[in-house]
Amino acid sequence: MSMLPDQSPPPVKPKPWSEERQRRAADRLKTIRLRMAIGRELDERGIIKPAEIGVAPGMPAAEATKLLTRHQWREGDVEQLEAAAGRLGLLVPASDP
Repeated sequence: MSMLPDQSPPPVKPKPWSEERQRRAADRLKTIRLRMAIGRELDERGIIKPAEIGVAPGMPAAEATKLLTRHQWREGDVEQLEAAAGRLGLLVPASDP
């Protein structure tokens, strides 16, 4: 199928370098593990209400709920989750540089 003259091809999104993709994959895995550990700790403490979920790690309720429930990886999530886990008293391995 040929393209009409007034149509241009969709822009090509550059692919991240291999190292960047590996770093992001490692971050995604770490966020999943941290979310599970934090969720487990909150469950053990009987904390289920959104307002309580925010107070436990020392964050606004809406921010804490978003951080713990979102499915999309975002830059900075690992650091926020590590800080929240630390405030809950969970042992968190140090981040890789």
